[in-house]
Amino acid sequence: MSSLSATRATLLLRIRDAQDRVAWGEFVQLYAPLIHSYGMHRGMQDADAADLVQDVMGQVSRSMPGFDYDRSRGSFRGWLLTVTRNALRKTANRNSRQAKGSGDTEVHGLLEQQPAAPHDDEEWDREYQRNLFQWAAERVKPDFREASWLAFWRTVVEGHETETVARELKLSVGAVYIARSRIIARVRQEIAAVEEEGGRP
Repeated sequence: MSSLSATRATLLLRIRDAQDRVAWGEFVQLYAPLIHSYGMHRGMQDADAADLVQDVMGQVSRSMPGFDYDRSRGSFRGWLLTVTRNALRKTANRNSRQAKGSGDTEVHGLLEQQPAAPHDDEEWDREYQRNLFQWAAERVKPDFREASWLAFWRTVVEGHETETVARELKLSVGAVYIARSRIIARVRQEIAAVEEEGGRP
């Protein structure tokens, strides 16, 4: 069965059910790297960025049972950025209180970055698109032979010449083009399904 469900219920509706582990698994795979990266780009250590992910996921989990998505009020992704910013601010404030009087400039630097800089939304969106591509690619990968997948990955992602990849994988140039085209189409399907679910979440 294709990884793209025939009648895929929206992820945002599905995660209202705390017991829907498949939906929550998809949600975490899609958004956790984005939140983690956001924290890292703002000076957090890896462990602190992982804690940020947990804080945000906890907030999302608590908000979901009564969450009513209204596209006219903005995208889900925009709401999630606000939740992430607030969680980062709380972490920075908590750390600042713990380090009071220590002159810890790292904590103060983190605080000074809030509220977000004007380019913050653009950076969030760019990182989301990168993570969404990675997520979609991983979802479709099991549906293709290894040689087809490598033909796609090496030419599209790594930017190697088609002829070189064909020679290395012992495929015809035409086979590389076909594999690449089929996988790109499937990745786009996955991305389109997610973006339709939340009004471009």
